[in-house]
This record gives sequence, C-alpha cells and structure tokens, in this order.
Amino acid sequence: MAEAPLLAIRTLPSWLLGRAAARGRALVAAALAEEGMRTWHHVVLSAVHDLAPVAQADLGRTVGLDPKEVVGILNDLQSASLIVRTPDPTDRRKNAVSLTQEGARLLTRCETVARTANDALLSPLSPAERAQFMDLLTRISGTDN
Repeated sequence: MAEAPLLAIRTLPSWLLGRAAARGRALVAAALAEEGMRTWHHVVLSAVHDLAPVAQADLGRTVGLDPKEVVGILNDLQSASLIVRTPDPTDRRKNAVSLTQEGARLLTRCETVARTANDALLSPLSPAERAQFMDLLTRISGTDN
C-alpha cells in the first residue's frame, strides 16, 4: 500500500501554517471584495487610520511595501475619496496622508467583515482553543500585540 502523497510535507508545521494562512487570506479577500476593497488597500487604509497624518514614505515602511506600490494604492484610495494627501506640516516636501470620513466608514465595515472571515477560519476551534492558538501564533511569529 502506497503512502499518501506528500505525507512528509503535509506534516510540517510550516506547510500547515502556510495552508491555513492561504485559506485565511482567501476568506478575508472575498469578504473585503464585497466592500469593493482589496487586501493591500485595506492594510494601507488601516495603517493610515492608526498613524495619520503619516508621510507616504513612513507608511510604506510600516506596511512593508515598495514606495511605488504605496503610491499606486494611495492613488486608488484618493480617487475613491477615502484618503487625502496634504503637505506634511513638518516637511513641506512630503505629503501627509489622512483618512476622509468616507474612508473611516469604509474601514469600519472592512474591519467587521475581516473579523467575521477570521471567525469563519477559526470556527472549528472552541473559544479557549482560539485564545491558545492566537497566543501560540503570536509567540512563534515573533510579534507582540
């Protein structure tokens, strides 16, 4: 009798985490699409909310995107009237980015649907298992909350 294909691979934690992450990203992306948003647009909108007013370059470094990608995303968000760019009060050569009221409203809706998608991802786990899982993920990812 032959072993199941990729048995050695499918038992690696890195493989399982990658599969779970891919499923989570797909669930969140589908939920955000219902709001007319893409994942990186949501990430940038959320970072602008947390950091505003924020210089474009600082924003890119914070979310880990190439400056050209940040500019494209900001152009999309500004075209949709979700953010505004104004001269940075500390350095007029830079733009500071802030949310508009519509951007804040959309971000609230996106946060809700993203949490719902994550609840669906974790639905096989009890509340205690979810808390333990989040603790373990935080520890192995090297991030703090």
